[in-house]
Amino acid sequence: MQNESLESSFLSVFALITFFIFLIINKYSHKIKDGILFDKDFIKPQAFHQFPVSRSGGIAGAISFNIFLVFYYLIYSKILFEYFFICNLMFLIGFLDDLKIKISPSRRLILMIIFLFICIRFVPIEILNIDIPFLTLLLSNNIFSSLFVLLCFLFVINGANLIDGFNGLLTINLIIINSILTYINLADGINEFSVVVIGQIIILFSFLLFNFPSAKIFLGDSGSYLFGSLVALNVIVTNNLNPDYSSFFFCILLFYLFFEVFFSFFRKIIQKKSPIHPDNKHLHMLVFKKVSFIFGKEKGNYINSLIINLGYLSFVLPAFVFAKDPVVCRYWFFSLIVIYLVIYSRLYRLTKN
Repeated sequence: MQNESLESSFLSVFALITFFIFLIINKYSHKIKDGILFDKDFIKPQAFHQFPVSRSGGIAGAISFNIFLVFYYLIYSKILFEYFFICNLMFLIGFLDDLKIKISPSRRLILMIIFLFICIRFVPIEILNIDIPFLTLLLSNNIFSSLFVLLCFLFVINGANLIDGFNGLLTINLIIINSILTYINLADGINEFSVVVIGQIIILFSFLLFNFPSAKIFLGDSGSYLFGSLVALNVIVTNNLNPDYSSFFFCILLFYLFFEVFFSFFRKIIQKKSPIHPDNKHLHMLVFKKVSFIFGKEKGNYINSLIINLGYLSFVLPAFVFAKDPVVCRYWFFSLIVIYLVIYSRLYRLTKN
């Protein structure tokens, strides 16, 4: 009971601190290198804003999470090395782009791979619970295990960066995922780790206050890389701590983030385009074309985020009922691929002209 009271007090104080960090960063971000963080590019494929907006959400998020890690150490006497390194290294890679330091997408990807591989190998980070027997056998090999975890991180981080174009789209999706992870861990009495995930939910809600429905601040690449890497790590840790849950259920939780990247990669190759350069043919962009036609661009921006996340919830929540059944989750996962492709092809035809 005393621990629960301490945790509640800690999270309440942290929520207040986080809100003021976002408030201060939002107010003074224009003074950072003469407003270099402001996004003034209105013609790029992912641009859906009509006036300059600061991409400083990642700065506030990184500061808040590092403060959280300090508090966590003071309360539990545990240093979360994996979270510290993943958080700060991914933030820094994204922050270079937010500062408009020109790094090609391929070089940025290489830099991400190097940093992630170092973290995965030396922290270390591994996946212990998986429902595919032959893959479980392969994961017993340290090198294969590291490469597999690296691939998981790359898909989720780049998926987070890819869908972070509309007000609240990525943030709401991450809040949903982390809330489900919190429920799973609390239900199994894993309270200490639940606090880590709740801390991230608090940061995301604080950001959402300044980003939804109208945006005063963006996450920027630093923020999407930061929170994409954190949610990937949250899922891996939860999967490891809860072996009674199907690993396919956790794949379902991350489906929208990683499959959007996976599908886009092969779609661009088929269309003879560079798979690492942006375009406006992603699912959320096609939905926006239909939504903005009805509601206009300004309202369509946040309504689009709500529609996509409600659709995401409608497929994830039923799966949660069977989260401990590997057979059902496996079929559910592959069904989602078919459903995604059907929805995408339908929207693509409707918006082609």
